[in-house]
Amino acid sequence: MTRPAGREYAGIISRAAAYLIDALIVTVFAIGGLLVLVLIAAVVAGAPTRDFASAAVPIWAIALPAVLAVYNGVFWTLAGRTPGMALLGVRVVTVRGRPLSWPAALVRAVVLAYFPVGALWSLVDRRSQGVHDKLARTTVVRLGEPAVGAVG
Repeated sequence: MTRPAGREYAGIISRAAAYLIDALIVTVFAIGGLLVLVLIAAVVAGAPTRDFASAAVPIWAIALPAVLAVYNGVFWTLAGRTPGMALLGVRVVTVRGRPLSWPAALVRAVVLAYFPVGALWSLVDRRSQGVHDKLARTTVVRLGEPAVGAVG
């Protein structure tokens, strides 16, 4: 495996664990937001909250990948990593080692959120890049010691 000097590519385990942590964070906040909406509907509309909840849940489930894409895109652009990535000691950078631009972060985030199976390509790629990395011209690299003992 050929690597630029001083750059170690993150493996599938640390990348997947970071993604799952971030997806859990987004899901918890999304469910909390949905519960708040249901409670507001119960107070405002009275009894027909079951109808509101029945309509809101599928919409929320469809919108969840968009929320995950925004979450990832904002963190990748502003900090170069999400909270999950920070816990595991990895960062996303361009293939030239620079911070991501808004367009690159947006492409990467949307493709990863709506086509997560494309991340499996990182299992066979020499730079551990998934489809979302290839399209956005990014890679995930290790940062010295992770905050939590991570493998992979």
